[in-house]
Amino acid sequence: MRDPQVAQVRRFNRAVTQRVGALHDRYLARDLPLGAARLLWEIGPDGAEVRSLRTRLGLDAGYLSRLLRDLERRGFVRVEPSSGDARIRVARLTRAGRAERTVLDRRSDELATSLLAPLDDVRRERLVTAMGEVERLLRAALVTVERRDPAHPHVRTCFASYAAELDARFDAGFDAARSLPASDEELRPPAGVVLVASLDDVPLGCGALKFHGADPTEVKRMWVDPDARGLGIGRRLLTALEAEAIARGSSVLRLETNRALTEAVALYGSAGYREVAPFSDEAYADHWFEKRLPG
Repeated sequence: MRDPQVAQVRRFNRAVTQRVGALHDRYLARDLPLGAARLLWEIGPDGAEVRSLRTRLGLDAGYLSRLLRDLERRGFVRVEPSSGDARIRVARLTRAGRAERTVLDRRSDELATSLLAPLDDVRRERLVTAMGEVERLLRAALVTVERRDPAHPHVRTCFASYAAELDARFDAGFDAARSLPASDEELRPPAGVVLVASLDDVPLGCGALKFHGADPTEVKRMWVDPDARGLGIGRRLLTALEAEAIARGSSVLRLETNRALTEAVALYGSAGYREVAPFSDEAYADHWFEKRLPG
C-alpha cells in the first residue's frame, strides 16, 4: 500500500510545479526555462562564485556549466576568474542580464499576486502562513549533519559563535580560559569527534564528544544558530552524537550547562537526560546531566 504521506507530498509537488510554470520552456513568458531564470536570480547584482552557486542550488557541475554557457550565449552573464584568486570562477550579470533579472523579478511578483488574488483575506492569510511553515520544514529536511575536523572553517565558525553567544547571555560574560578545555587534539578521532549541521554549505550548528575510555563520554560545544532554532537541529545533533558514542562502545554520556541556556536545559530533559550531582569543576556550569545509552 502506498504511504499516504508520500502520496500527499507528490500531489503537492505536482500542484506547485504546474501553478508556478515549471513545466514550460519559457518561464514567466520569457525566453528562459525555470532553471536558467533561477540562476540569474541567484547570481544577483553583485555576482557569485560558481562553486557557491553549485552548492546553493544543489546542481551537478556539468549541468550548471551548461546553464552558464547558455546564459553567456544570450549575453546575460559573463564568467571570469576572481580578482583575488584566479582559480575561482565568478559569474556576473551583464547589463542585459540585470535588465532581464528585473523583468523576471516583476513578473514573479505578479505570479505571486495571482496566487493570492482569488482568495478572501482569511484564506490568503492561511495560505501565506502554510507556505512559511512548509519553507521552514523543507529547510529542516535539507540540513545535513557530518563529521568535521576541529580545524575545518565550519567548526571554527560554530565554535566562535558558541563562545560569542555565551559571552552575551551569561551575567558575567564568558572567558574561555576559565572553562574546561576542549582542544583540537581532544576533539579529533580517536580522542573525540565533532559534528556540524549545515544547509547549502552554511554551518548552522555543532556538537562534539570527548571520549575517556571506560569512563563516561562528554558532550561538548553544543550550539545552534539562533536563526535556525525551531528546526529540530539541536535534537538531530544530539541524536547523532549519541549514535557516535554508541558506535565507540560508550555506555554513558555526560554534559554540563548553564541556567541561562534554557533551550539547552529543556532539550536535554526531553531527550532523556537526568540531572545528577556535579561531576566536574566547570566554572560556568549550573546543571549536570547524564544519560545511559542503550546496549
